[in-house]
Amino acid sequence: MRGFWSVYLKELYLLFASPIFYVVAFIFLLLNGYFFYSAMAFYNSYSFHAAQNPFMASQLNLTDMVLRPVFMDLSIVLLLVAPLLTMRTYAEERRSGTLELLFTLPVTDRAALAAKYGAVVTTFLLILAGTLPCMAILELLAQPNWKTIFSGYLGLVLLGCAFLSLGVFASSLTQNQIVAAVLSFGSLLMFWIIGWMKMILGPEGRLADTLEYLAITGHFDTFSKGILDSRDVVYYAAFILFFLFLSLRQVESCRWRG
Repeated sequence: MRGFWSVYLKELYLLFASPIFYVVAFIFLLLNGYFFYSAMAFYNSYSFHAAQNPFMASQLNLTDMVLRPVFMDLSIVLLLVAPLLTMRTYAEERRSGTLELLFTLPVTDRAALAAKYGAVVTTFLLILAGTLPCMAILELLAQPNWKTIFSGYLGLVLLGCAFLSLGVFASSLTQNQIVAAVLSFGSLLMFWIIGWMKMILGPEGRLADTLEYLAITGHFDTFSKGILDSRDVVYYAAFILFFLFLSLRQVESCRWRG
């Protein structure tokens, strides 16, 4: 991993110097605040009516009415955030011609890829950390299940890292940042909706089961319910490693082509 830290620090500097990071962080946290406020307003309204109706009181559940909707909404926003954070990683290097310069430095392709991916993951984690005050407010107003909160955040981290790995791969395919973002968003959307094909193919069948397993939403759904399943962790780990492997092969092909 020779040269990792020099590239990592450079990528972090470029990300924090770019207005894209601040715009993405602002929009993400603004939407998080809106989702959290809406869910809490609905929960408070339901609680008021449940106080007069025993049947409604039995259905009052903070996890299902606040935590899970917020986590699911944030997972959708990540479809837009990940392409914006990763679109410049390799596309800008190829457009400006600095990728060839990078090849001449004492930095291995694997270290450069790990540094670029590590930088975008770091920025993503910082943005996600900005949502934690909402959980602190929830602790003051109610008694949330922190195991569910931990599971939901773990799911968001794994989902975000998976999205970012695909985004880095999309960026390595082109010299245009906009094209990289569109490629990334389109691919992520495909993984999001591919499980819906089961409704067309039928509930049974090997192809339908395979498509359902490849769909990224089903694996996150268990995390949002507070369920930790090792099969979902393995899925995200395999997803990340697969697209980082493809990115490394693509970068190496760029080196060979000169």
